[in-house]
Parts: sequence; C-alpha cells; structure tokens
Amino acid sequence: MNQISRRSLLLGSAAGALTLAGLGACSGRTPVGSTAESVRRAEEARRVAGQRVVTARLAPEVGAVDLGGLSVNTWTYGGTLPGPLLRATAGDLLRVEVENALPTETSVHWHGVALRNDMDGVPGMTQRPIGAGQRFLYEFTAPDPGTYFYHPHTGVQLDRGLYGVLVVEDPQEKGDYDLEWVVVLDDWVDGTGRTPDDVLAAFRAASGNGSGGMGHGGMGGMGGMDHGSTGGMGMGGMGMGGAMSSSLLGGAGDVAYPHYLVNGRVPASPVTLRGKPGQRVRLRIVNAGSDTAFRVALGGHRMTVTHTDGFPVQPAETGALLVGMGERYDVLVTLSDGVFPLVALAEGKSGQGLAVVRTSAGSAPAASVRPAELDGVVTTAMDLLATEDARLPEATIDRRHDLLLSGSMAPYRWTINGATFEDAEPLEVHQSERVQLRFRNMSMMFHPMHVHGHTFALQGNGVRKDTLIVRPMQGIVVDLQAANPGQWATHCHNIYHAEAGMMTTLSYRS
Repeated sequence: MNQISRRSLLLGSAAGALTLAGLGACSGRTPVGSTAESVRRAEEARRVAGQRVVTARLAPEVGAVDLGGLSVNTWTYGGTLPGPLLRATAGDLLRVEVENALPTETSVHWHGVALRNDMDGVPGMTQRPIGAGQRFLYEFTAPDPGTYFYHPHTGVQLDRGLYGVLVVEDPQEKGDYDLEWVVVLDDWVDGTGRTPDDVLAAFRAASGNGSGGMGHGGMGGMGGMDHGSTGGMGMGGMGMGGAMSSSLLGGAGDVAYPHYLVNGRVPASPVTLRGKPGQRVRLRIVNAGSDTAFRVALGGHRMTVTHTDGFPVQPAETGALLVGMGERYDVLVTLSDGVFPLVALAEGKSGQGLAVVRTSAGSAPAASVRPAELDGVVTTAMDLLATEDARLPEATIDRRHDLLLSGSMAPYRWTINGATFEDAEPLEVHQSERVQLRFRNMSMMFHPMHVHGHTFALQGNGVRKDTLIVRPMQGIVVDLQAANPGQWATHCHNIYHAEAGMMTTLSYRS
C-alpha cells in the first residue's frame, strides 16, 4: 500500500493534495472519486425546481471564551460556544462559506448528513484542506430532516470549541410541542494549561509511540485486550487509561477532563432553560464530546425518545439516556412546576455537565446534584424500535464486511481489522448494493462507530443511525443501502482513537 497517501488521505496532514492512489492499490476496480460524474448526478437528483437556498457563514478563529466564570483561550466559530445554530428544511440547498482565521488548516464535516461526497469535509479524501487565511464554500442539499452537527475533520480540532448544530426541519411534521431546546454536551480541556494536541502528544509519548501508533509495530490486531494497562498514569491532572470504567461501557475513555459542559457552560454557572408548567418541550441532545459518553436525565421528569441520529423511532419513555460521542437524540418532555437539573453525567468518569430547567421561582440545584433518574434504567439505541416509515425496505444482502475493532493504550494504537488507517483495506461497495457491516469490538473500550454520508439500520430493531456505540467484547450487525457514491470515512468517533488509527474508508467502486 502507498502509506504516505493513505495517512494524508484522511488526515490532510501532508500537502493536502487529493489522491486515491492508496484506495486503488487493493482492487482492480476504479474508486469513485469525490468529483466523479456519479457524485454530481446524485446531488442533482436531490435538487428540485424552486429549491430554497439557505446561506450562512462560519469563521473559525482564535480567541477567549467564557465558560461561566472560567475564561479560556480556544478556537471557535465566530467566538461563540457552541457555534452558530444553522437551520434548514429538508430539501433546502445550504451554502455555507467558511473563512479560516486559524493559524493552521481546517475543514468542516457535516456529521450525519447524507450529502454530496465532495462537500463532506474530509481533507485529502473529499477536498483540499482550508488553509490559514483561505475560504471555502460548502454547497449541498440537506435531504433528510433531523438533528445534525458540524465540526472539523482535521486532527483533534473537534476537542476545542469548533462545533455547532444543524437542524433540518421536517415540513410534514406536526410539531406537537410548545418549545424546542438544543442541548449540546461536551468534554473540555483546551485553554486549561493543555490543548488537545498536547493530550494526544502525551498519549503517544507515554506509550513510547511517537508516531501515534500509525505504523506496523505494536501489538497488532488483538492488542485491545491490553487496554487500561497504563493504570491512570499522570498527565498533570488529566489522567489516562485504566481508572475510568463503566458498568454500561467497560473502559469509559482515555481522558479525565477537568470540565464537562452543557451549551458551553460549566456546572457552577449553568445555562437556564425557561418554560411554563405543562408545556411540551422538544430537546435536541447532541454529544459533541471527543472522549466521553454522557448519561443524561432531567430530574423529576420522564423523557419520551422520538428520534435518534435524525430518524424517528417508536416513542419510548425513559428516565435516562446514554449518548455516545457523535450521537443525537430527540426527546419530548412535559414540564413540571419548579426548578430542575438537566444533568449530563460523564459516564465512567468523575464529573458532569449541568443545565437548569426553570418553570417557577426557586433555588437553582447544586453543581453536583445527581437526579435519581440517573440510577434507574438507562436507554440506548438498542432498546428502541424504528417506526415503519424509517425502516430500510427488505432486500437481499449483496456484500458483507467485518470490522474488527481493537487497540491498546501502550502503544497508543487503535485499529480496524488489525490495521491503522494508513494500512487499512477499504470497504469496497458498489452503487445500489445492500451492504452488511458486522462490527466486533475485541478491545476493553467502547467505540462509537460513525459512517459518513449514510445511515444504517440496526439488525433486530431496524433503528436508523449513523453513529453507534459498540461495547467491549460485543458485536453489532447493521445494514446499509449503498446509494451515495464517493469515498466515505468510517471511524471511531473517539477523536483520539481516530487519530491513532481507528479509521477506514467505505469505498464506492465502478
């Protein structure tokens, strides 16, 4: 394999030239590039006469942000955290200009959107990186309603303040609720004496793997059995490895963050969501974190789950939700009278995020409050059922791919099918095929696996998603309809695992 092109292909860390040389090395068929005629035709098919155009501007920049009495120097979109809330209606054409005021290159990935391949925002794979001082215009049709978010696909930039939410409305939806609140969860380190790049460098240095585990050495495909062997080695208060575990997830992450945020605020100074008793509220919950799953509950309330990753599910009542990195859930809540904590507990870690829901006078809850709902039944995507209209039509499986997930802390190396991205075999698919992906986690760490440009259906319940938690030593089978040509990143949405190699490509061939 062409190892230089394979690494630069996704990370954009070399010259940033678009190349498919690495992809073509394993097959006699030609990869469908991001600028192929079939990509253009697929986008044309999404567009209709009189299509509405939605315009926006994103300005990634360096500056100070107030997290609620704590000022940090970080990178944001226009100085706000989260970044600007973008809204469209399914079928609209989005035109978003990005003007890069950062000191380095960047990109914007539209997480969960089944958009045209050349607008997916993966440097080296679907576009050239946006250099410092440069501009780029993202232009694509948003085909499906749902709750999505946007973030860089460049290095570990996601673990700064570079993220925001895209809401795509359903013109057919009844909208039987009174209020809508977008709730964004995050784990935070930037500007507290370390940057995300410092964190990644410390992992690599502590494991004796200066290349970040991207080479041929290390423990190979079964190395995941050693996860946690570093035993929580110090990182100036950051923490690494074995001390963080969860009864729900096993190994719960690599980074013990100093702060956990809800809508950009620390628990000591939370945002307040105001309503009236009896109102029905739609919460759009987005986990924009990089290494942390959150257990979410609204004290004194039950939540009814209506959507996950944009697609509807049969209404399911619960007291708490487990939300992995990159996952989104929409829930309905009928507000009670009083002041209530909306808590995002950092699963398996020490700390939590907090917002306050207020419908009347009263004292705000303490930053450390723990609603009883957090200790009851916790719902995941596996507990839900798809609505009939969200299910994939029945079809014969044309192609199957196994994705064996493994890795270790020492060396810091995370793999799919025993290889880091530079050596990974692409997952070959062809237009119109029904493809089955069989994830098997052979590590002791959970992995939220994300497929770009597509949704998949979970076997057993039919739930449609684009990001899914795969627990340690367990397997999940999903089906995908290959209907969006191009080259699509497929990776763990723990950004540190992705940078350490847990990525491959869903590669359309012709």
